Amino acid sequence: MATLERKRLENDGYVVLEGLLDPQEDIAPLVDEYDVRLSTLSKQWFDEGKLSKDISDLPFDQRLTQVAKETEGGYYQYLDISLPVSGITSDTPMHTGPEAFRLLRNEKLLDAVEKFIGPEIFCNPVQHTRIKPPVEALPEDKRWHAGIARTQWHQDLGVVTEEADESEMLTVWLPVTESTEENGCLTVVPKSHKHGLDQHCIMAENGKTGIPDKDISGDQVPLPMKPGDVLFMTKYTQHGSLENLSDTIRWSLDLRYNPVGDATGRPWFPGFIARSREKPETELHDHDKWAERWWQTRDEIVKTGIPSFRRWDPNDPLCA
Repeated sequence: MATLERKRLENDGYVVLEGLLDPQEDIAPLVDEYDVRLSTLSKQWFDEGKLSKDISDLPFDQRLTQVAKETEGGYYQYLDISLPVSGITSDTPMHTGPEAFRLLRNEKLLDAVEKFIGPEIFCNPVQHTRIKPPVEALPEDKRWHAGIARTQWHQDLGVVTEEADESEMLTVWLPVTESTEENGCLTVVPKSHKHGLDQHCIMAENGKTGIPDKDISGDQVPLPMKPGDVLFMTKYTQHGSLENLSDTIRWSLDLRYNPVGDATGRPWFPGFIARSREKPETELHDHDKWAERWWQTRDEIVKTGIPSFRRWDPNDPLCA
């Protein structure tokens, strides 16, 4: 029997569950972990001459903004919880801390995911930390690379391989800091998931994949959210984000889950079984093993390369 939450997802293409997580119990440990991570990086970059002054005593949001300015967005990959989809080298950084893994396996989060896709839950490796400083922190030509500019309209199925076309991939988006219209909250188009997969284009101005603005129809609904709220979307739901026009950061996590056995859409990256009612012994509970899989994947990709992934033709006449 379909849950009420699942019925809402099927009808609207998205569901926000307010207060699902406890900001102090579930999110604050991740914030503390990132504070230490950024402090270590800031000291390292100051010693290397990449920063003009020691900023280790600044609050996290001010420190991140200053780092963004002085590195011109070069901080981004050091804080992400996944490898990039291209340009991977033997020293490509990422963040594989225990609190990041703990949040991926959060029992409250998995209880909610189970309502949508059932009890056999695979943590899809399409996962990202999004920390957006104020848009003015970087010159315009650097904003896209650092993830500071508004996120182009897209569907999450449109940015993975065709192998995920038959997968029941669920997007899970949650704010770490308050997300408002001013600081760049997520925006969705209700019921847009009923169109199926829309044409995506390679944007000439930034090389990003997305749906042209002219092809977005229907009401565009901004979704202000507080830490503890969690947004669930289908793989077909059109969504994007606004620019951060505030004077502080906007921080979120962008996760995916799918039923065990479904394709992930990025087969070269390592996912794991987060919950299995049928075979609980197959669940991954060991943070060290999770982290090791990511670092091993990086080393293997450096040796063999990522398979070519081009779902969309950059010369498609529909994108002219």
